[in-house]
Parts: sequence; structure tokens; C-alpha cells
Amino acid sequence: MNHWIIVPLLLPLLAGMVNLLLVRRGHRPQRLVSLLATVGLLGVEIHLLRLADTAGIAVYRLGNWAAPFGIVLVLDRLSALMLLTTGVVALGSLLFAINGDDRLGPDFHVLFPLQLFGINGAFLTGDLFNLFVFFEILLIASYCLALHGGGPVRIRAGLHYVVLNLIGSSLFLIAIGTLYGVTGTLNMADLAVQVVASAPEQATLLRAGALLLLVVFGLKAALPPLHPWLPALYSGVVAPVAALFAIMTKVGVYAILRIYTLVFSRQGPAPDVAADWLLPMALLTLSVGAMGVLASRRLRVLVAYLVVVSVGTLLTGIAQFNVKGVAAALYYLPHTTLVTAGLFLLADLIAAQRGESSDAFSAGPPLVQPNQLGVLFFFGAVAATGLPPLSGFIGKLLLLQSVEPERTTWFWGVVLVGGLAGLVALSRAGTRLFWDTEGEVVIRTAAAGPGRLVPVTLLLLMIVAMTVCAAPISRYAEAAALQLLTPRGYIAAVLFPEQQP
Repeated sequence: MNHWIIVPLLLPLLAGMVNLLLVRRGHRPQRLVSLLATVGLLGVEIHLLRLADTAGIAVYRLGNWAAPFGIVLVLDRLSALMLLTTGVVALGSLLFAINGDDRLGPDFHVLFPLQLFGINGAFLTGDLFNLFVFFEILLIASYCLALHGGGPVRIRAGLHYVVLNLIGSSLFLIAIGTLYGVTGTLNMADLAVQVVASAPEQATLLRAGALLLLVVFGLKAALPPLHPWLPALYSGVVAPVAALFAIMTKVGVYAILRIYTLVFSRQGPAPDVAADWLLPMALLTLSVGAMGVLASRRLRVLVAYLVVVSVGTLLTGIAQFNVKGVAAALYYLPHTTLVTAGLFLLADLIAAQRGESSDAFSAGPPLVQPNQLGVLFFFGAVAATGLPPLSGFIGKLLLLQSVEPERTTWFWGVVLVGGLAGLVALSRAGTRLFWDTEGEVVIRTAAAGPGRLVPVTLLLLMIVAMTVCAAPISRYAEAAALQLLTPRGYIAAVLFPEQQP
């Protein structure tokens, strides 16, 4: 077994435990531990991506217990891509936070790595119950991070978020119990085998469990009508937390992709139950997100609705369940996560330099750094709306090319109109924030310092790297899509390791 696979769990867990012991020593030693752990984690994730691309599917059996009886972690191209995206966003968020936002509460550096522990665990686990466990870990950490800094707005949004996710967790347990009662297993690979081999009279219960899971993952991914919590929460939390949360909705997208290409594929008595629902819900999500973007009156809310748009865009590719569609979604996923994370941080910089006007689309004092922030905003807007020549354009082009001919008209219409809505809204936002000024400059040294500007620049410059490396990234995404849509390899690696070369 390759022990590197468990490091993305052990490293943040250890960092969180050490920082808990350092709470009374102040923020400086905690910052050092968090930075070392996050940088180290990023290095490990780069190694795991190379491993997944060259060595195929790798399985880590905790305690060396064979599946389906033991707990397994599974590394394939999809999980490696998600881990690396999380690591890049986490580093940018942490670099921004250590410039003062982490001081708004004593436990930031305890909760931040525990959030990473839950997210990484969700991407690596090969067991449905442990997926639930890691969901709960990341949710508990996110509940506390959402309230970091306090204030009535955060408490109100956090309360709605907690209540909705408690309901989602209850439905998740019901779905798990139903599937276990029918199949006798919760290992994902074994579930895939048992679902295909199940009797026709069990199809109703299997479909019920599958649809319940779709509701749960739809809540995590903010699909309508379960989406209102996202704009309220993401626009109210502190900027580095909002940036980290940009990957959290992708956990729901990941779960949909994993479960409905592996467990509920197009074989057996419970055929792909997501096929009938997912594409209409994806296009509805994109449309609702576009309307939210146009209706936004604050930059943070606008960026939060861009997250909803990105979820809809990703699911339009996944819902086609073909190699081209899934590959386009996997190429677009890191792009949109990095862009929205960078824009959340940039929105905080802009708000801090506008005094009482904050990020509202109204006249306010001139910015301290209009040129630097203006260039970053323009760059982020081009990337977020999918305009050429950046990677967003490549991702959307791949997505439009993947659609079947009979769906071209309305599919292209919804996707392109969604991009146009983002372009209009961001153009209006830039005009109001940078040109519609009055009064004197509000000087805030911390808000204008390079420590806050550098992580925003780094996150947005990753889009340039994705554009330059579009060909190898596209090949990786296509290989990952092919691996997902031929689940025999995953099943064999987990259940029949002796048959692997």
C-alpha cells in the first residue's frame, strides 16, 4: 500500500490538534503550524496527482483489512484533482487570513485544518457511511468558521445553514439505512456490484435511496430550490472562509459524480436514476444563479451567485454521462473554484478600501489601489464569464461541444445566456465600484498591504497556468472521465486487488 494516500487526512488532523494546544500561546505559533501543514499538504497532493495519472487507481486499506469489510481510501484521477484544487484554494485563503482575519476569533487555526480534513476525507473515502462521517466533520468545522468574527448577519445566515444541513444529514442517514438494508454493504465498489445483482423487486427501494442521496447532495451543491442558504452564508462570512467555502459546494458535485457513475450506473434493476433529473436541475441552477447575479446589489452577493452558476455549469456536463461532457466539467471545475475564491478575497479588499460604502454598488470613496485592484477585477471578470482567451472560455467551449445535436439549441442558449448575465452584472459592478466615486480616499494600511494582495493575485494567476497548460489538463480530464464511466477498474482495484497487475 502507498502510505502517501492517507497523508491528506493525517496532516491537517495533526495540525488542528497541535493548534488546539497552542491556543493560549497566541496566533503566531498557530500560523506557523497552519502554513507548514498547508504547504506540505499541497506538495503531497501534487505527488498524488502524478501517482493517480501514472499508476492508475490506488487503494489504502486501513488496518490492512480487505474490502468490503474494512475501511478503504481510494485514489483515482478524480479524487486527486479534487485534492489538489482544495490545496491551492486552502493556501491562498490561509495566506490572506494570516494578515488579520484569523485574529477575529481564537480557534480559526484549529477549525481551518479540520475543515480540510473533512473535505479531503470526503474526496478519498471509498465507503458511503464514511462519506457521511466526513461530511459531518467538514460541516461542523464550517458551522464554526461561518460564525468566525461574530455579528448578527453571520449568526442569522449560519443558523439557516445549520438547520438545513441537519435535515440533509437526517436524509443521508435514511438513504444509507435503506441501501444497507437492501444490499448489506456500504462500500461503494461493493454497492455497485450488489445493485447490479439485486432482484427486480428491490428496485423501488434502491431508487428511493438513490433519489434521497440526490436530494442530499443537491443540498450540499446548492441546487434550487435548496440554494438560498449559499448566497446568504457566503456573502456574510469573512473573506478567507468564503474563499475556502468555494470548494465546499464542489463536494456535493463530487458526490453526485462519484455515486451516479459508480453505484447507480446504467445497469441493474435501478438504472441511472439521476439521468432524468440532473440535466433539468443543472440548467435550472444555472438560470437561477444568472438571475441572482443580475439582481445582486453587493459584490460579495454577486460572487456567491457566481458559485451557484458554476455548480449549474458543472452539472450540465456531468448530467450528459458521456466522456466529453464529464471531461469538460472536470476541466472547468478547478477553474471556477479558483476564480470564485480569488473574487471573494478581492471583494474584501475592495470593501475595506471603500469605508462605509463597503462592497455595495453605490457611489463611494475612491480606492487606495485603483489600478492594482482594477486589473485584478477585470481579469477575474473575464475568467468568471468564460471570455477568451482564458481557461473559462476553453472549459465552456468543451462543454458546448459535448452536447448531443438534438439538445444543442436550448442547451447552448441557457449556457451562453448565463455567461452573458455574468458579463453584464460584473461590468455594472466594475463601473460602480471603480468609476462612480465621491469624497476622499479612506486610508486603511492593512487593507492596502501586499500581504492581502499577493494571495488574490496568486489565485487568479493560476487561471493563466490553466490556460497555458490547457492541453495536458484536458487530456487528464478526459482520462479521468473515461475512468469514471468505466467503473470496472475501480471495483476491481477495491474488491479484487490480487487481480491487479
